[in-house]
Amino acid sequence: MSELATAFDRGSRAYDRLVGLNPGYHAHLRRSAAAIPAGARRVLDAGCGTGASTAAVLDVLPGAEVVGMDASAGMLAQARRKPWPGRVEFVHSRVEDLASSGVTGPFDAIFAAYLIRNLPDPDTTLTAMLDLLRPGGVLVVHDYSVADSLRARLTWHAVCWSVIIPLGRVVGGDAGLYRYLWRSVLGFDGATEFAGRLRRTGFTGVRTTTMTGWQRGIVHTFRAEKA
Repeated sequence: MSELATAFDRGSRAYDRLVGLNPGYHAHLRRSAAAIPAGARRVLDAGCGTGASTAAVLDVLPGAEVVGMDASAGMLAQARRKPWPGRVEFVHSRVEDLASSGVTGPFDAIFAAYLIRNLPDPDTTLTAMLDLLRPGGVLVVHDYSVADSLRARLTWHAVCWSVIIPLGRVVGGDAGLYRYLWRSVLGFDGATEFAGRLRRTGFTGVRTTTMTGWQRGIVHTFRAEKA
């Protein structure tokens, strides 16, 4: 995980420019964030990166207190440069180590965008997330998953090698992070398998939806609850 955090550190300065070229990127984050209950007052944005997911949470919950955390210091530095209301806090940490950073639960909701796929031990992190939620709290995961669909896998291959990886090289000067992105998506759980992983962790009420446009069947929203 430390090697991956270092890779994100290196790619942090160009990250916002690259994701801004992805049609629907920010709208899809807002669509997933809208699965957080309207009454949530305290939200953990796990793997907040440069703050795009934090902004999505605030768009749908403008009065919420949001703690954004990430293991990449470089990504957090980019997030902190942006203007935020005083109820937003950023913490350099992993989910499992959050308490040692002075941040404790419970949270009404956790939003995890493009995080779980990057974890070496997702079950341990999901268990930590379950512990951080109040009873009845909600976890919303926004991530790529193509294992269940041949069409989705073929589309992912085509988009990565014709658009994402070349743009990473041109805009960021190094396509290594985006070659990793290509591989990590292919290696991640299918949507059905990940929903089962959430249930085995102890989450209930698991629901899955997918995005629109070229990301249909590729990017998904998973919503689960703590009993």
